[in-house]
Amino acid sequence: MQLPRVVISAPHRSSGKTTLSIGLCAALTKAGYTVQPFKKGPDYIDPMWLSAATGRECRNLDLFMIGEENIKRSLQIAGTGADISIVEGNMGLYDGMEVDGKGSTADLARLIEAPVILIIDTGNMTRSIAPLILGFKNFEPDVNIAGVILNKVSGPRHESKLRAAIERYCDVEVVGAIPRSSEIGIIQRHLGLKPAKEDEAAMATIASIGTLIESHVDLDKLVNIAKAARILPEIAAAAAAHPTPTVRIGIARDRAFTFYYPENIEALEAAGAELVPFSPMYDEHLPLDLNGLYIGGGFPEVFMGELEDNRSIREQIRIAVEAGMPVYAECGGLMYLARGISWEGITREMVGGIPCDILMHEKPKGHGYIKLTTTGDSWMKSDIEITGHEFHYSEVVNLGDVKFAYKLSRGKGLDGRNDGIVYRNTLASYAHLHSLGAPQWADEFVALIKHIGNL
Repeated sequence: MQLPRVVISAPHRSSGKTTLSIGLCAALTKAGYTVQPFKKGPDYIDPMWLSAATGRECRNLDLFMIGEENIKRSLQIAGTGADISIVEGNMGLYDGMEVDGKGSTADLARLIEAPVILIIDTGNMTRSIAPLILGFKNFEPDVNIAGVILNKVSGPRHESKLRAAIERYCDVEVVGAIPRSSEIGIIQRHLGLKPAKEDEAAMATIASIGTLIESHVDLDKLVNIAKAARILPEIAAAAAAHPTPTVRIGIARDRAFTFYYPENIEALEAAGAELVPFSPMYDEHLPLDLNGLYIGGGFPEVFMGELEDNRSIREQIRIAVEAGMPVYAECGGLMYLARGISWEGITREMVGGIPCDILMHEKPKGHGYIKLTTTGDSWMKSDIEITGHEFHYSEVVNLGDVKFAYKLSRGKGLDGRNDGIVYRNTLASYAHLHSLGAPQWADEFVALIKHIGNL
C-alpha cells in the first residue's frame, strides 16, 4: 500500500514540533492536498488542533495502548484517500519509557517505515548543528532522518551558517528555516496546549501558523520525502458493523468536555448506538429518549461556575443515575458526576451522582500509562487486562461505600490500587480508555444499556 507519510520529531521537547505539525497541516491543506493527521501518544489536545487544521479526524498512534498491529491498521485505514499523512511525534525522537527506546517516536517511525523530519531549535548554535544531526542519524541508523527544519533562525546570516555546516558535514535535506517569531500565541495551560474547541480564535491562529510555515518551508520538498516512504504490506481492515441504532447515548460535548477518541465513538456506533450530543454547560435539558450517557474528559474545573449554574441539567443527570441509567464517565466526567469540585479555595456544586468530592491540586496526582484488570463488579467482564492512560490534577476525597471496576498494576487511579467507581449502573474512572486497547468496552456498555432498557 502506497501511503505518503512523514513523522515530525525533534531532538527534545519544546523544539516547535507541534506548531510545525499544525502549520504543515494548514499549509498543505490550503495548497490543495488532502492531509491525514496522526499524533503519537495518548494526547487529546494536539489532535484537536491537527483536526481543525485539516478538516479530518486526527488518530492517535500509541504503542502502549493499542499495540503495533492496531497502529499499522489505523494508519492504513485513516490514511487511505489522503495525499499525505503527517504524524506528530512526542518528546524527543529517541525518548521512551525504556532505556532501549521502546515506545519512542523513533520506534514508531521504524514500525510504520516513515521518514522523519527533525525540527531543531537553532537559537543558540551555528556549526554545532552538524554533530547534533550526525549523532541523531548515527544513533539508530535504521531510523530514516530524511530532512531537517531549522527553527528560531535569527536572520539570513545565521541561516547561511547553519546551511553551510549541514551541507558540508551531513547527508540530509534542509526542508525549511523558520525565523524567530512572537506572532504565534497558542495559550499554554496546566495540561499543555489549550484545546482548539475552547479557543474562539483557533482557526485564525491556525491560519497564522500555516502562513508562517508556507513562507518558510519547502512544501514540495517535504511532500517528495513523504512520497518516497516505502510501500507497506496491506493489512486487512476489521469488518465494520453498521447496524441500525438500537440505543441512544447522550454524549457530553462542549468546551468543558472535549476528550474523546474518534475510535471510541465509532466503536459505540458499530455496537448499535446513536450518539446524541448535549452540553452540560448550556443545555437546560437532556436530549429526549436517552438510554445511556457518556461523559468524557476535559476541563470541568475551568468551567465549574457555568456547570454549577446549570442546575436543571445537573438534576436531570443525578436523577438518571439514581434511576439506574447506564453512565460511563472518564476523568473530567468523573469530576462532574461528583458532589462538588474544590479549586483555589472555591467549591462549586456538581451533579452529586456519585458519593465523593473532588479536590484540585497544583501538581498532577496521576500522570502516565496505566494497566488495569477488571474486577467484575461493573458491567465489564472480570479478569480482562486493559491498557490506558491518566493525567489528572484532582483527587477523589470523602468517597462513600462503592465498588471498583478495576484493580491497578500500574498507575495511580483513585488510590494507587483501585480505579473505576461503580455506583448503580454508573462507571466513573480516572482511566482514559481507547477502544483498540479495550475492544470489549463498547460492546459491553451497549449490551448493558439494552439489558437495562429491555431493548
